[in-house]
Amino acid sequence: MSKYDVAVLGAGPGGYVAAIRASQLGKKVVIIEGQHLGGVCLNKGCIPTKALLKSAHSVHELEEFKNLGINIKVDSLDGTQAVNRANQVADKISKGVAYLMKKNKIEVVNGFGKFKDKNTISVATANGNVDVSATSIIIATGAKYKTFPGLEHDGKRLIGAWEAVKLNELPKSIGIIGAGAIGVEFAYFWNAFGVEVHIFELQKHLLPIEDEDSSIELEKAYKKYGVKLSLGIEKVTAKNNGKDITITATEGGKTTDYKFEMGLIAVGMTGVVDNIGLDKIGVKVEKGFIQVNDMLQTNVPNIYAIGDVSGPPLLAHAASHEGVIAAEHLAGKKPHALDKRNIPGCTYCQPQVASVGYTERELKEKKIEYTVGKLPFMANGKAMASNETVGFVKVLMGKKYGEMLGAHIVGTAATELIHEYTLFRAMEGIDEEIFATVHPHPTLGEWLGEAVLASKNRALNF
Repeated sequence: MSKYDVAVLGAGPGGYVAAIRASQLGKKVVIIEGQHLGGVCLNKGCIPTKALLKSAHSVHELEEFKNLGINIKVDSLDGTQAVNRANQVADKISKGVAYLMKKNKIEVVNGFGKFKDKNTISVATANGNVDVSATSIIIATGAKYKTFPGLEHDGKRLIGAWEAVKLNELPKSIGIIGAGAIGVEFAYFWNAFGVEVHIFELQKHLLPIEDEDSSIELEKAYKKYGVKLSLGIEKVTAKNNGKDITITATEGGKTTDYKFEMGLIAVGMTGVVDNIGLDKIGVKVEKGFIQVNDMLQTNVPNIYAIGDVSGPPLLAHAASHEGVIAAEHLAGKKPHALDKRNIPGCTYCQPQVASVGYTERELKEKKIEYTVGKLPFMANGKAMASNETVGFVKVLMGKKYGEMLGAHIVGTAATELIHEYTLFRAMEGIDEEIFATVHPHPTLGEWLGEAVLASKNRALNF
């Protein structure tokens, strides 16, 4: 039996970061992974989908080139090449994780792990079972598709995101059930490459967890692209007919059948908690996720759980940060607990959508007094010069103290611009500190300062 200070079960963005931080703190570390280093994010999620979205965005940029004085004719679009490139990018980055493991002297065991007791994991490798013993264990097994009656993946015509990113031949038409980040991102890519796309969502808007203004702005763009939207439907099911699929949706009391070549079911995820021996060691699981405290410890003190398996938000950057907290805590450090309100959310379609903190809806529900500063990019000099005028910056500031309660950005670089507001909230800043910060001109980012000024009726350029 091999003995370690720390064993990490799962090598996604949470697991491999936790392993690196534990190694930095002088621990002897092993990481156990049954598939590919980098987990779903690198191999079937975040990275390949962003590569696909780059291809889609380039299609739309080409359409706008004439306005910039560049006359180009597009002969054809090759979805297969876009998918192949996306997977090549993922493979390259996965190899980078392998390098990081070697650099940080972390042993990698390839195989599927299952708890024998609270300090021992039995790993089924290609060469038989191997037992790994560790003083502390971090569970980072991630999440899997969530299904409901009438909404089951079959991996053929009714697929999930992981199959979608591997599609070598794009369908002529596809129905997407679920308008979260996965649904709207794939809709953007497929639409740009000529696929007929129709989104179905039970809530009233695209990206229903975002601020309503952000959702409405995105809906305007998608309608312009020609993506069909069925929002606020009462019921939806999907059926594979063999040669095509049927999505049945009830809207306003009327039930309609829609036919598509394929269907993407993107209705949520649940933690990978089955068949890893949690029942044997008594780790508490609730509603599909491992329960943890603010230091990511389970009810079994030497066992931690990070990332998607420990519950929302199911985001790679949250998993990585949780990995650092868990590693530092088990090493005897005193890390700060993660403020989940300060985890930015990002959706990478065009226009991009990014946010941090509260939405207006939440502030109204909590009866928190606030002021609003909202500026459209169509009034920003750099945005006009760059032909990037879709979207806005919106801030929600505390009425009494001027703290940032929430921020919402829609536009070309929204997922890059949100960083300033995230840091500002982490440092517990107030509006006066933004007023004293010089933002370079002309930039899209100067709208970050101007929006805060607008929240106090002090806007200078709008």
